[in-house]
Amino acid sequence: MAHSNPKLAELDPVWDRILREADEAVAAEPLLGGLVHSTILHHPSIERALAFRVAMKLASDEMPGQLLREICDEAISSDPGIAHAARADIVAIHDRDAACHRFIQPLLYFKGFQAVQAHRIGHWLWKEGRKDLAYFFQMRNSEVFGIDIHPAARIGKGIMIDHAHSIVVGETAVVGDNVSMLHSVTLGGTGKEEEDRHPKIEDGVLIGAGAKVLGNIRVGHCSRIAAGSVVLHEVPPCTTVAGVPAKIVGKAGCDQPALSMDQLLGNS
Repeated sequence: MAHSNPKLAELDPVWDRILREADEAVAAEPLLGGLVHSTILHHPSIERALAFRVAMKLASDEMPGQLLREICDEAISSDPGIAHAARADIVAIHDRDAACHRFIQPLLYFKGFQAVQAHRIGHWLWKEGRKDLAYFFQMRNSEVFGIDIHPAARIGKGIMIDHAHSIVVGETAVVGDNVSMLHSVTLGGTGKEEEDRHPKIEDGVLIGAGAKVLGNIRVGHCSRIAAGSVVLHEVPPCTTVAGVPAKIVGKAGCDQPALSMDQLLGNS
């Protein structure tokens, strides 16, 4: 293909694969050529492509795309971890989401991936003390994608949010690496307390659709939260909880539930 590059494939295999898939997508559907070229093929790196995609999705009359792109470029160039995490997210989504067959899909089409990248830029702004601009990113993220993540919330890498509708993540929430969650998940507080008040989700956790995890509680690594559960107390590692309020119903069923996406309680 036109963008095949053995050296690039060795140095940045995720970006190399995205470029090859973009070429194939344009050949298969020329009507998408403008979108694919402007979003992917026009850019020299995944960093620049991410900045462009987030800026174009969040642009509005209040904040034009060019200005947002400058902000996104600044954040991604200042913190290499943003693009590293995005690469891990793309691989995670491809591995775990049965509807994802190519690396270009999250970048072009999946709002869960796009919203997490926008949040990471907002989080960088928050850490830099540019809180009003961080709040603007949170607002646009919510308006565009229906996902409300406070810019102070800390989110790891290898994140997969499937369907990604009505996600709420509070200010002091922490989400570890290789976490999977489905739509309508809330990581919220239980009142108006000012201090540390939101959940801490450890690595490898699977959170089912509609689950609510409330308060400053820890959800142990490689555990499962069943769909529709309301979790009010700490969850030990490698266990499954279910119900309202949630109770332990068994083991997690496998070593890495967030990777296997196994949500059947009978497999505990």
